[in-house]
Amino acid sequence: MEKTILAFCCVFIVFQSVLSQNQDVSGSVKDALSFQPLPNASIQIESTNLSAETSASGAFKIKNPTTFGEYVLHVSKPGYVSKRYPIIINEGVPLHIDDMFLKIDATSSQDLYTIVLTDDELNEDTSAADNISGLLQASQDVFQRTAAFEFSGSFFKIRGLDSSEGKLLINGIEMNSMFNGRMQWSNWGGINDVLRNQEFGFGLAPSTLNFGGVLGTTNISTRASKYREGGRLTYTSSNRSYANRLMASYASGLVKNGWAYALSIGRRWGHEGFQDATFYDANSFFISVEKKLNQKQALNFTGIFTPNRRGKSSPNTQEVFDLRDIKYNEYWGFQDGEKRNSRVKDVAQPIFMLSHYWDINKETELQTNLSYTFGKQGHSRLDYPGGGNPSPAYYQKLPSYYLAKPEPDYTNAYLSEHEFINNGQIDWNAIYDANITNANQGLEAAYVQYEDRTDDNQFTVNSILNTALSDHILLSGSLNYSQLISNNFAEITDLLGASGYLNVDAFDGWQYDLQNPNAIIGEGGTIKYNYQMHANVISAFAQAQFKNNTVDYFAAVYVNHTNYQREGLFQNEAFKDNSIGKSEALNFLGYGLKGGLTYKYTAKHVLDIHAAYLTKAPNIQSSFSNPRENNNVVKDISEERVLAFDASYIFRSRLITSKLTGFYIDKRGSNEIGFYYADGLTSAGIEFNETSAFVQEVLYAVNTLHYGLELGIEAKLTSSFKLKAVASSGQYTYNNNPNLYLTSSSFVTQDGAIEFGESNLKNYKVAGGPQSAFSFGFEYSDPDYWWFGATANYLMRTYVDVSPLTRTSNFYLDDDGLPFNDYDEDVAKQLLKQERFNDYLVVNLIGGKSWKVGKYYLGLFVSINNLLDNLYKTGGFEQGRNANYRELKEDNENPIRVFGPKYWYGRGATYFGNVNVRF
Repeated sequence: MEKTILAFCCVFIVFQSVLSQNQDVSGSVKDALSFQPLPNASIQIESTNLSAETSASGAFKIKNPTTFGEYVLHVSKPGYVSKRYPIIINEGVPLHIDDMFLKIDATSSQDLYTIVLTDDELNEDTSAADNISGLLQASQDVFQRTAAFEFSGSFFKIRGLDSSEGKLLINGIEMNSMFNGRMQWSNWGGINDVLRNQEFGFGLAPSTLNFGGVLGTTNISTRASKYREGGRLTYTSSNRSYANRLMASYASGLVKNGWAYALSIGRRWGHEGFQDATFYDANSFFISVEKKLNQKQALNFTGIFTPNRRGKSSPNTQEVFDLRDIKYNEYWGFQDGEKRNSRVKDVAQPIFMLSHYWDINKETELQTNLSYTFGKQGHSRLDYPGGGNPSPAYYQKLPSYYLAKPEPDYTNAYLSEHEFINNGQIDWNAIYDANITNANQGLEAAYVQYEDRTDDNQFTVNSILNTALSDHILLSGSLNYSQLISNNFAEITDLLGASGYLNVDAFDGWQYDLQNPNAIIGEGGTIKYNYQMHANVISAFAQAQFKNNTVDYFAAVYVNHTNYQREGLFQNEAFKDNSIGKSEALNFLGYGLKGGLTYKYTAKHVLDIHAAYLTKAPNIQSSFSNPRENNNVVKDISEERVLAFDASYIFRSRLITSKLTGFYIDKRGSNEIGFYYADGLTSAGIEFNETSAFVQEVLYAVNTLHYGLELGIEAKLTSSFKLKAVASSGQYTYNNNPNLYLTSSSFVTQDGAIEFGESNLKNYKVAGGPQSAFSFGFEYSDPDYWWFGATANYLMRTYVDVSPLTRTSNFYLDDDGLPFNDYDEDVAKQLLKQERFNDYLVVNLIGGKSWKVGKYYLGLFVSINNLLDNLYKTGGFEQGRNANYRELKEDNENPIRVFGPKYWYGRGATYFGNVNVRF
């Protein structure tokens, strides 16, 4: 009996040994140049939920996969070229792969804040001034990467949407501006080396941190212990936005007593970029310090401060470009032999963050963050209360003004052309002479330079929870609260030789500050307007992700409450009963639902489907019709509504990776507000029965429709050579005829507004870069660590931004309320036809080389954009002048249009060179 029991035990032990024999997938990852272990590299078995991250020694282990057969092991890390290894998982047989090597991605050395963001886009106050959401890194997706590197210089917008439709987070805290919803690139420029730890979810894909927008979610982690130990020195030379850049960064890794730190300092400067007098003066400082409190908790402090000043560049009419060139900038003139730009953007807004990380257990982690942002943003310009318009490109100084009907003046047209070509810049000496003369006569300033200032104080707190209920279920959620107090005012920065500024509207005679009438203001004083904007936002987000071998799916929900209130500090005489004190409080309730599934038919064929419906508060900019003057709220204001859907087919093999996506986005209830000087207005309601006024144009209840296809294909023909092709073709149109009204201090209506009814915009194209873009290129990466690439990019279907006012009844009605007696519908149709710009080709070259020199690693990167030096328009807008049929028809019949559209041109051939040393 005892022998039987002993035999049985032996058999049982052997059987258990066989059953418990692991089939782990394990290995290690190293830097291909230094042969050092790579920590925090991501290991993923494609088409499964199985993944791991390498340890400090570069090792990883994926425990006991339950799926067997042929798979692909995907190894990746920010700043390195990803690799895919074919593997076979056999039941009961462990798989170990030592020393998988990753090469440094030389393209990651690119300064995307220079390459992606053009000077016009950084101005942020132009109608086309925006860019791609979230694409701050060399994404692994070939479509997204191409859109970021190749299309961005053409104002290309993914799916026809601006960056407010995506969410950018730093350490889980949303950084989009409450004012306009967009990402504030200026607040973290020049610290690229410490912004590479990113998680990017494109489109409607799930995020464990935030519900996101229809363009996705990007989170930048600045946790000190996650940086690779070592330092980097970088020098850059360019002729794009700046001429020079120096940058240094260092990360300690986790050292004794659980401390880690990362530092970065940089400077970017240049007397001018590609456009004339667009100087650049920027410094950048970054610090991140982490203390590991115990095995489960850590505390991290992050400080970011990137003060920067740069000269702006002007959009111009075609007449101006033809007389000068695409580098021409009307905002500057010589003073004491140096170029002085009258329009300067000045930003100094530090960001401080404190993050607490708590691994409650192996399945649950909680992150809590505090953030405080403060400082100023200023935009300077010239005011001329007692002088003529100082702009050298003012329409009355150009040849077209003298050639206009009914009686062309050829003599003055010739003289003005000669003057503009030879002296077409601001005359600073004349400005000072006029002010000094006025001061000697006891008069106030004829000219001053002032700054439109926004001084923000924003506090944010949030908590983010992620817990794995099992290997297949992940729950995520967050609570967020933000409070903003924004001070907005105009401040005199330079009296330009004058004795003082009379704080009165020189055009209409209104007192800007009725409680201090006829005040004489000196440098540093507040003029024109002064108010505070208060905003409070509280939100919650929850998401469940379910991962299985064949199908993954998720569902997410969010809800938020938004409150805005304006508080006027000046009593504007034109709105004396509605300008000082607090406005009504605006309250919005937003919510969102989204979900999706990923069907992994095989390891090669994957179907990805997402859908979302969300409502959201309009941003501050879209809520008040003219906050500089009064408390008026946009009429019929309500939450915006978005319905979005996308579906992707993904094919992956050893040679080819491709993705085809179709998308549909229906946006409803948006508002658009513009400021300009309008001519040809219906006279009723305008002071002194005039037909011209400086107006605020409010277009409300705007619907737009965005749909199209995106394709990205990458073929790795050899280990060193790959081809890539990308295509994007969409239709982005207005989908209704929204309502329009104008407000102005020149209007004598009770609320200072005039209704114009519907603006017939339906089926007009939404402006914002090319609606079709195609790219084809190659990259060669040599085993000796040099590489080269080239792309040809063809961009099509770019349209001018149309004037909504000219599509209202104001266009065809005469002063008596009846249509113009000479109105011709066929002529009107041609006058209102939306201008389409010429299609164009842009060829870009990139290349680089890496060396190991002792203990150091030297890298070189060079890019040449627009190699063929092609001229092309990237955007533009119709001027709001000539707002009726007769005036617009007459202007179009002139030899040169007086009030033609204003355009932006792409840059000519430019270069960017980068040298860096790692240690």
